[in-house]
Amino acid sequence: QLLSTLWFYATGQFQMSDGDLIGLNQSTVSRIVHRISRCIAKSKSNFIKFPTNLQREKESFYVIAGFPSVVGAIDCTHVAISTPGGGEVFRNRKGYYSINVQAIRSFDRQFTNVVVRWPGSTHDSRIFENSIIHDRFENDDINGMLLGDNGYACKGYLMTPLLNPSSDAERRYNKSHIKTRSRIEQSFGVLKQRFRALRIPLRTKLDNSLVIIVAIFCLHNFAMTSRI
Repeated sequence: QLLSTLWFYATGQFQMSDGDLIGLNQSTVSRIVHRISRCIAKSKSNFIKFPTNLQREKESFYVIAGFPSVVGAIDCTHVAISTPGGGEVFRNRKGYYSINVQAIRSFDRQFTNVVVRWPGSTHDSRIFENSIIHDRFENDDINGMLLGDNGYACKGYLMTPLLNPSSDAERRYNKSHIKTRSRIEQSFGVLKQRFRALRIPLRTKLDNSLVIIVAIFCLHNFAMTSRI
């Protein structure tokens, strides 16, 4: 069952193809994938957790381009899904149906926070403002800052690029910011290259698609920790 599920995650093939390969029919493979995905997703807190050694994160991020006090880079990525029951609210700005997934990346290439529940039309800033991690930063529970793109509002704990830098200092700020924040875009690329199920529309029920996405993020962190 586990190997069947991993094959589905890795290839992104239809479940019928998966079933033909291992001698199972589509309905059986479907039930297996959903069952195993839920088992993995239930262990999310064991795989996806915000770092406790924030000083180490700050020092590691600083080495990249000299940006101080950074404890994570934040961004959203769209995971395509087949036509959902919710209709047009899932259609993103590029015209296809998706789940807009928010994630924060640590220096060591792991995702330290993931939010998987918002339809594709939802703006990145709204997802963040309604997240638990936002409240933690607002309440000063986390001593440090995030780096995000211009889809987010600039705050004391969330720095964004300057739209029109006019001085050398502002241009140096933007260069440092972009070079440091780009790590999360690289991680999204690695994630979708390793788990190709996230590169094609997930043709499962919406609830099952959300669980599959969470499970894949968990496995990515497991792979990073295990150096696979």
